[in-house]
Amino acid sequence: MQYDLSAIRAQFPALSVADGDQARIYFDNPAGTQVSRFVVEKMSHCLLQANANIHGYFRTSVLVDDLIAEARVAMADMLNAPSPDEIIFGQNMTTLTLHISRSIGRLLKEGDEIVLSRMDHDANVSPWLLLAEDLNLKIRWLPFNVETFEFDLQALDEVLTDRTRLVCVGAASNLLGTINDVKAICARAREAGAMTYVDAVQAVPHVSTDVQDLGCDFLVCSAYKFFGPHQGILWGRRELLERLEPYKVRPATDEIPGCFETGTQSHEGMAGTAAAVDYFAWIGKNMAQSYHWKYESFAERRMHVHAAMDFLFEYETGLASHLIEGLQRLPGVRVQGITAADSLARRVPTVSFTVNGRSPDSIAEALAAKNIFVWSGHVYAVEPAKALDIYDAGGAVRIGPVHYNSIAEIDQLMVELDQILPSANVA
Repeated sequence: MQYDLSAIRAQFPALSVADGDQARIYFDNPAGTQVSRFVVEKMSHCLLQANANIHGYFRTSVLVDDLIAEARVAMADMLNAPSPDEIIFGQNMTTLTLHISRSIGRLLKEGDEIVLSRMDHDANVSPWLLLAEDLNLKIRWLPFNVETFEFDLQALDEVLTDRTRLVCVGAASNLLGTINDVKAICARAREAGAMTYVDAVQAVPHVSTDVQDLGCDFLVCSAYKFFGPHQGILWGRRELLERLEPYKVRPATDEIPGCFETGTQSHEGMAGTAAAVDYFAWIGKNMAQSYHWKYESFAERRMHVHAAMDFLFEYETGLASHLIEGLQRLPGVRVQGITAADSLARRVPTVSFTVNGRSPDSIAEALAAKNIFVWSGHVYAVEPAKALDIYDAGGAVRIGPVHYNSIAEIDQLMVELDQILPSANVA
């Protein structure tokens, strides 16, 4: 079936909202996407029909237990995890990483080494810097090539040692858009005897994510980046989760995964996360039949979800191509990321750019006045912004189309940028 943008957009109530006579154009998606009717209805059902705490004998508590179990199964499908018991929920990726880092730290000792990436969002940097400071661990840095915007795996070999215990890396950059070769990185780390911790927040909304194929040990993502509610998800390899000592109150369960879910969780967030997965399955079943063959070994919903991701990525690559071509036609614009037409499969559609002598904030503010929503600044990508020497100049303007955006919206963006750039404030 052909891509049915109208049917997709009809699933998102927010896309029909206008402010006066101005439609909203959502290009702020890397920081948080809009939610589908699937999500709204499931969260409403949870709050109205199953609003109770867990593990009680009464009806609403039993219902919420069922919703949580359903959410674990859904995320296991989304990530092709071996078991729903390996799915841990939390407030967001940052909170989960700060929390689980304490438990991982109990496996480490003074002098052990952690490899961090110069491309990562700070949520996969600061927790490990803090842990290293607390335990007197050594940090080694994996750089990226500022010309190609990709890692050189030879550089990874140079930072891995016999003291490396953990390698932390992003699956896709929230600033550059680069999709990293996580499978190869995990293989090298495993050969060195190190665990791997993957930030997949920017990858999961765009590409099929398979923890078994990647060979990682931990992977984290956030549902509000893949059209769900504000909810974080952590997958961990069972044998490692069972080795970790959780930070929890004494009455809480000692069993995984609940032992890592501190306090009462957002049950409606979990329900909404399951619904976000169901939305992808709906696309996979109704539009992505041509990709089913790739995932024939998967169970039905799992097959539909992963087929949908491939189907959507093909459309999003077209959006990225159109966006990059348009930006490159504007005078003074530099795209901070992969731009070659034959290399766009190695990036997500998140596109950041700078304009010589222009303030990213002023460009974003001017676009906001036209009801076009974008982000500006370092977007918490401190290390890559510094590596590109744009941190002190205010970072970049970040445009983040997703599968519910259109070519027409990108064209409207270009019309506005053509008017804005000559008058954007000097940094």
